[in-house]
Amino acid sequence: MVRNPLRICTAELAALQSPMPALTRRRDQDRREECWLIYYGDVRVGFIAIRSGIPNNQAPWGWRCGFYPGSEPGECTSGTATTFDQARADFERAWAVFLSKRTEADFQKWRDQRDCTAEKYRRFDRGERMPPDWRAGA
Repeated sequence: MVRNPLRICTAELAALQSPMPALTRRRDQDRREECWLIYYGDVRVGFIAIRSGIPNNQAPWGWRCGFYPGSEPGECTSGTATTFDQARADFERAWAVFLSKRTEADFQKWRDQRDCTAEKYRRFDRGERMPPDWRAGA
């Protein structure tokens, strides 16, 4: 069977041209200090927050970029900033580097872990045991 190379290229181009999710942020209601959780679609990819317990002469804002599972140790980055806007700009630069190394499979690993953890806690809350063949992340 001979494949039409133009059809393959057209399919690949369509995939590349589909819109990518934008970064969005949501206020973390569980923290007293100001903390913004950063999402890429449905995957939590980092945060920007006021740091607590630091001296007054230190940068008050902190950020972390990356997620696990779905990345290798050392690929997630973090930093501090004197203002929220600076922390956001630093995060966005780090995100551009982190995202350039990700595949859809990396994001799916994070989603699978999120779903597995949610199922585990649902069962625990109902007083159920996990099945004998259950393995986290499997």
